[in-house]
This record gives sequence, structure tokens and C-alpha cells, in this order.
Amino acid sequence: MSSPLNPLGDYLVAKNEEAEAKTASGLYIPESAQEKPKFSKVVAVGPEVKKVKVGDRIISKSYSSTEVKVDKDEYTIVKEEDVLATVK
Repeated sequence: MSSPLNPLGDYLVAKNEEAEAKTASGLYIPESAQEKPKFSKVVAVGPEVKKVKVGDRIISKSYSSTEVKVDKDEYTIVKEEDVLATVK
């Protein structure tokens, strides 16, 4: 997957993953009660990013990132130092 955004420096662009709308027991959660996505998939990295690569799933700090919408896709722009973990 390519990104319409090209991050600079130590920033990366991640595509937000949808929150699960159904519980394990089969109940549907209304959109107003869902939490924002906590996971995202990296689609582009800046030239100074060293530990995260395109394709990694990450968890980042909620309030340190910038949410942007390009066309119909939502992306998060975050500094590499604000990535808390990669998910295997």
C-alpha cells in the first residue's frame, strides 16, 4: 500500500485500522460507543526513521499524533519517538 503523504524527518504515516464493531459474544457495538482505533499500519516513513518500517502495525500515543483525512482514508502522522510498540 502506498501513501499519498510523504513524511519528512523522523515522522511516519500510518493508516488507521477500524475499531471492532462486534464483541466476541456476537453483540454489535454502536458507533457512538466505540473507542477510536488504537492500532494502525505504517504506510510511509521519513528518511530519519530507524526502528519502524513500512508494513509494521504500531500503537502510538493518542494525543501526540495528527489525524488527517485524504480522500476517504484516515491517516495518522506521528513522530517515531511517539510510537509505543510494534505489534507482531
